[in-house]
Amino acid sequence: MPSVKAYAASKAKALLGPYQIERKEPGPHDVVIDILYCGVCHSDLHQVRDEWGGSLFPMVPGHEIVGKVAKAGYLAKHHKVGDRVGVGCFIESCRHCEPCRKGLEQFCEGHLTMTYNGLEKDGKTPTYGGYSTQIVVDERYVLKIPANLPLETAAPLLCAGITTYSPLKEWKVKAGQNVGVIGLGGLGHMAVKMASALGAEVTVFSTSDRKKEDAKRMGADHFVITTGEGALKNLMGTFDFIINTASGNTDLDKYLMLLKRDRTLVLVGAPEKPGVLNAFPLILKRRRLAGSLIGGIKETQQMLNFCGKKNITSDVEVIPMEKINEAYERMLKGDVRYRFVIDMASLKS
Repeated sequence: MPSVKAYAASKAKALLGPYQIERKEPGPHDVVIDILYCGVCHSDLHQVRDEWGGSLFPMVPGHEIVGKVAKAGYLAKHHKVGDRVGVGCFIESCRHCEPCRKGLEQFCEGHLTMTYNGLEKDGKTPTYGGYSTQIVVDERYVLKIPANLPLETAAPLLCAGITTYSPLKEWKVKAGQNVGVIGLGGLGHMAVKMASALGAEVTVFSTSDRKKEDAKRMGADHFVITTGEGALKNLMGTFDFIINTASGNTDLDKYLMLLKRDRTLVLVGAPEKPGVLNAFPLILKRRRLAGSLIGGIKETQQMLNFCGKKNITSDVEVIPMEKINEAYERMLKGDVRYRFVIDMASLKS
């Protein structure tokens, strides 16, 4: 089994440091990927600190992986040596349940193998993520990165990109509709870019004006500071779709009231504490509150192709591997615009 360099947390809340991991021997359908960049998701921080429970240690995080194919199994048909490829949040599914058959592997009812902090199908072997120099993945769970997208700015598309693209497509957001985006962070800035590229009129809701110019540059038509008295009063009943990307607790009632009849507010952010929800904002105009995860392999590839066509990438700050602990602290303070991406050359050296 090949041994590769990585960065890992030895236990909950421990700082990440150098670590050697064993990758599986590639099979006939597998591809070996030399990892060039890996995005840093807020969920990496949650899981390293075991804030959601169930974390497995030692843990090598990272599920926004991009690189090049170093080796392809003799039965691999879709990827060849030198291809620019990516790996997202999962690396295997049962392939037999109804969601898998429908291309919704993210909802697999059998065994969904997460890219890290998960177990292989044998139920024993832990998975290690992209904070490493190499990974081995079945080609059916490997994605093609469009040639015009720089790899470092494409990495966050494998999580932040598909997390926002999937609900926009599921709820059929289209040109001319009014779309609201709550929060302008790693997820929110991708939601703005995606919705704008679909032709929607986009409004960003934020608690301060410090990202106003960024929002406009990304394609937002309006920027609303929500902390002022009566800031949302004139917007009630005017939105076709709202996506909540905030990880903090949000007053959902006031945003539900902004929707037209039969329209939807979708949650993609994961607050630490349960929220409070009143029934009347939903009842009065048959509004809907929904949630969305990521996407399946087919939809994720569609998203990447869409981003290639529209030249959509993430706004990133590239860091060396040894800065990851500092990056986590900065994420907690909101001090990143808008996604950290690790240059894996720093780990190789």
